[in-house]
Amino acid sequence: MMRWVLWIFISLTAACADFDLTSDNTESSNALRVQTSSGIVGGRVSALVDNVVAWEDIPFAQPPIEDLRWRSPRSLETPERIIQSRNDTSCIQKASDFAGVPGEGIVGSEDCLYLDIKAPDDFLTKQYPVMFWIHGGGNTSGLKDYYDYSKLADTQKVVVVTTNYRLGALGWFAHPAIQGGQTGVDQAANFGTLDIIESLKWVRRNISQFGGDPTNVTIFGESAGAHNVFALMASPLAKGLFHKAISQSGYTTSDSLADGYNKDGNNPLIDRGSWQIITVLKDAGLIADNSTSLRADLKQLDARTLVSFYYKKEGLGTIPLTMRDGIVIPTSGLISALGSAEFAKDIPVMAGATKDEVALWHGLHRYFMNANYRFTKLLPPIITVKNQALFDLWVRTRSHAWKLRGVDQPLQALEEAGYSDLYAYRFDWNHQKSSMFVDFPNILGAAHGTDIAFVTGDYKYGSATSYMYPDGFEREQMERTMMGAWGSFARNGDPDVVLPLKWTRFTSQNPAYLHLDKDELLKMDTELHSLQSLLDSISIDIIPSDLEKCLIVWESLVNVGDPDIVAFNQWNESACRDIDIRRKQQDINEALRVEFGSISVL
Repeated sequence: MMRWVLWIFISLTAACADFDLTSDNTESSNALRVQTSSGIVGGRVSALVDNVVAWEDIPFAQPPIEDLRWRSPRSLETPERIIQSRNDTSCIQKASDFAGVPGEGIVGSEDCLYLDIKAPDDFLTKQYPVMFWIHGGGNTSGLKDYYDYSKLADTQKVVVVTTNYRLGALGWFAHPAIQGGQTGVDQAANFGTLDIIESLKWVRRNISQFGGDPTNVTIFGESAGAHNVFALMASPLAKGLFHKAISQSGYTTSDSLADGYNKDGNNPLIDRGSWQIITVLKDAGLIADNSTSLRADLKQLDARTLVSFYYKKEGLGTIPLTMRDGIVIPTSGLISALGSAEFAKDIPVMAGATKDEVALWHGLHRYFMNANYRFTKLLPPIITVKNQALFDLWVRTRSHAWKLRGVDQPLQALEEAGYSDLYAYRFDWNHQKSSMFVDFPNILGAAHGTDIAFVTGDYKYGSATSYMYPDGFEREQMERTMMGAWGSFARNGDPDVVLPLKWTRFTSQNPAYLHLDKDELLKMDTELHSLQSLLDSISIDIIPSDLEKCLIVWESLVNVGDPDIVAFNQWNESACRDIDIRRKQQDINEALRVEFGSISVL
């Protein structure tokens, strides 16, 4: 999911390397230089932890440019190359300070297939577990530098790899003019997924040089990164490349190749299939209205220009990303593939969600929030909740549905495929401080993405950092618990070695999960709801209007997994079947724009 948070809430700084192997950098030495299959890279002492070494901007594949656009990544065999640091390795995306890619308009480069490594400074004589981080950002934004895992590497004695992968339409694209002119794996539609797979292959071949154990690799990611964890587990091409997996707020949505193309706009839930975008490009005169030259035109079109057309409407809209291409992702889809013994990896898996996932978005939306510039517009507005009961119900239901669709259902599928070491959690930590502008605990709480800082130990929330992550024993406890559990899982496949309680395994018969919180609230629980029972409870709730009930149910059934329109139409004796929910959503947003100029409170 896209992590749209405005500057009052979040400001992320990219940790760009500035070490030049050819310069006399006093932080580096010959002992920190490592030769890999793609070149010789110099290390430097981590900026955050003195006894951790960082190697940055290591290429793991050839640049996917020119005719390599929309092809599987090609390995890079240049062991004598001197790897230079780069000012920017971000893939093509819309500029956003919140995603770690500042600037204006469309930024980044197609030459972006690079990875970073953090390792304890005794790496020359050790073989530590490897933790392979996949960044989030809706598969349309973000980069490897988004978070610094130096503290995790130090405290847990692990080697951490963070990687880039192609994003948006350059990472996921299906059109007959492209796939029809290529063969083998190049006929896939999931190029971003293939980039992650290629990065894992590079790790398998080279990580021992950095003190990592190639036979003990844990993939982990949050949001879209967690979605990509599920995609790798479902993919037959990723078998043997990792040995444990952690999904933080993941989801299992995928599209068919037909929906990726979406000829004539046949699927109304897809706003920007390749047919729709190419039609606009033709109308703009950027590609010829000639089927014989379409493939060449698409390969030669400026990448930033192409991506810019996905943002012509407000927001990103619905762009097909992970697709059931029958090569990278089975045609049956993610949930079905996760439940199939044919594609099983038979590894320990941990998956979880946050208690207040959707507060990240709803906590900024004018439908729920008031914004009062009591003093001056030079200061942020004072944000208050319009209807606390409605807001709480909406966030609670949607976030619970996220857990059911993004945690329980995937784990149940894995159990069907024969997996036995399955662990579920819910991140509950909401011990923030309120400011005069925002009641952080009651508006954001344990929102989407707030868990990551406790795994990195690098607390960043812009000007709100001291409120979102107040220094003290509650923060220290949560960091110790999460770093310890993640590190223990990476070492042994068992997350509770360092915990004061037994983390009961998840099964369909006993859907146990751990409440991740400060020590006194750390406890095991059992899921009592199915998605149907959760949504059935909305039908008798007196807080929302009939339309609001339909909106909550729609959002719960079309997000986090494949849209279940049948279930929506059947809910509560078809109470919502004749309502055009997307039109109602558009009308609500348009009315807010007319009244306030924006749907956001900021």
